[in-house]
Amino acid sequence: MIIFWIISALMLVIALLFVVLPLWRGNYKDSAVERKSANLEIFRDQIAEMDADLRNGLLTQEMHEQGKRELQSRLLDEVGEDGTAGTTAVRNPLRVLALVLSVVLPVIAVGVYWKVGSPDALLQKDRVVSAEGFDNVRSEASLRALEAELAANPDDAESLLLLARSYSDRERFAEAAQVYDKLTRLMPKEAQLWADYADVLAMASGRTLVGTPTKLLNKALELEPNNFKALALSGSAAMERGDYAATVTYWEKLLNMIPKEDENARIVESGIQQARVLMAQKNGAKPPAKNSSAVENERQQSGKESITGTVVLSASLKAKASPDDTVFVLVRAAEGPKMPLAIVRKQVKDLPFKFTLDDSTAMSPQMKMSNFDQVVVIARVSKSGNAMTQPGDLQGMSATLKPGSKGIKLNIDTVIQ
Repeated sequence: MIIFWIISALMLVIALLFVVLPLWRGNYKDSAVERKSANLEIFRDQIAEMDADLRNGLLTQEMHEQGKRELQSRLLDEVGEDGTAGTTAVRNPLRVLALVLSVVLPVIAVGVYWKVGSPDALLQKDRVVSAEGFDNVRSEASLRALEAELAANPDDAESLLLLARSYSDRERFAEAAQVYDKLTRLMPKEAQLWADYADVLAMASGRTLVGTPTKLLNKALELEPNNFKALALSGSAAMERGDYAATVTYWEKLLNMIPKEDENARIVESGIQQARVLMAQKNGAKPPAKNSSAVENERQQSGKESITGTVVLSASLKAKASPDDTVFVLVRAAEGPKMPLAIVRKQVKDLPFKFTLDDSTAMSPQMKMSNFDQVVVIARVSKSGNAMTQPGDLQGMSATLKPGSKGIKLNIDTVIQ
């Protein structure tokens, strides 16, 4: 908007020059020249007449000389008036008018624009640019500036929180976890910080909530028993370690905090149902068997949503695995409940092997892979034979995928700590 006003001011100055400058200078020069010419012409005519009268004896020489002197004196007087008094009389009012216009015209122009123009459009444009600039706080340059600011003032909690979220947005979870660690020491009574810390630490640890992230969640719930994020993640952590009863407890409490019409309520309800099914299976109950025609029909229905790929074990970890160790390939939602949506079970001696995950391998009818837009596929070598993550397990993980992705490769290359 500053540029707009500069250009407008320049245009206004140019317009004023066209209007005011001629008034300031005045047009007296042309009129004065014309009057001088007319006076000279009259003087010549009168002198010529007097010369003729002198020749015709109508005037004496003395009368001729006196008349000539009078004409010359009158001519000088008239010329002087045209060059001085006349000029001043004409110029002064025009200059006053020029000064008045130079003040009034800009005021009128700006006033009319502000009344009938669109100054708000310019202001709105500035606001949009400012908003874009604010969004660009996420740029690398601004991130470096934030880091530099914290180097000078390392205990600025507000800047630390902004830095932690910036790292998290960039999926720099390990660095985000370090910042949250500092924040929880600066503000140990803030439950949300403990929950956020658990979240990014889990992401930095292979997306597992087992271990330290669970301890952080317990701290968050100790400070704030109804913390939404802590309840959601605690249910997922319990699901990971096979404590399905705890999962139900956490998520039922969470469900009571969500409006029934909210889409998240349906997701949490499905998670609770899944945990109950797994709890029943753990206690010896068997799920109803599907007949072959039902399985085939489900495969045809979900064929478009199936994920296929190959699992391999990194050469650096082969010494840590035994041929009879169990290999689980499972898919779970990228966001939301962390329970498996579909699962395939093999052994290390089968590696490398191809797999297919679809709704026919779903662990619960309520929690199908096709119900989610984005998922993650995980391959895990389990010493205990339990699908839930435990320290010492070997794991590989895909990037975020859409159901229906084909030919992915999972490399088991990480040891769960």
